[in-house]
Amino acid sequence: MPRQRLLLACGALHFLLVFGVSCRDALRLVAGNYTIIRVSPGGWWEKAEALASAALGQEASSSPPYPGAEALQAYTHLAGIECGYGYFAPNVPDSYKLLFELQYPDGHVEYDLSLFESKESTLRHATLLDQIGQMESDAMREILIKLVATSIWREHPEATRVNTILGSLQLPSVSEFEAGKRGSYEFMYAYDFSVNPMPSAPAP
Repeated sequence: MPRQRLLLACGALHFLLVFGVSCRDALRLVAGNYTIIRVSPGGWWEKAEALASAALGQEASSSPPYPGAEALQAYTHLAGIECGYGYFAPNVPDSYKLLFELQYPDGHVEYDLSLFESKESTLRHATLLDQIGQMESDAMREILIKLVATSIWREHPEATRVNTILGSLQLPSVSEFEAGKRGSYEFMYAYDFSVNPMPSAPAP
């Protein structure tokens, strides 16, 4: 009986964390004006999102908000709770776009927007970009984008430079949408990576 109670308590804590992360992500979307609900900066939604982040041990400060917060945050990452449990609905466009500009030794330039071909990998790609776009650390954001750019370069091994541009989706208001205006992407960050062309395979 004690063992069953322990397992039940662990399961309840796990699903409570899933619910908490879902609420935090939903509040973050509303507070950031990524939905049709228009809110002013510093309002109730932003305070509620900050409170949810603090409850999950993710308060933006040098010290953890309470004892055990670091262990709780580590568990959410290891269990995969932190990523992929945000609000979603069918046919909603990606919140962020990552454009790759590939430069070649002869001077010509190519552009690449697609990272993956399957629908499953596209969904994971959108989730990854959401995490990158919302990241507060500039250094960590640059490292992650560099890793993604490396995967693109492997598909274009002759390129000598990969420029990446990250943009965020700006949604129109209800009245603007009814007037025919659609969402547009706004520039956020740009990174420039120089690479060495991959050596060609030796002839047999």
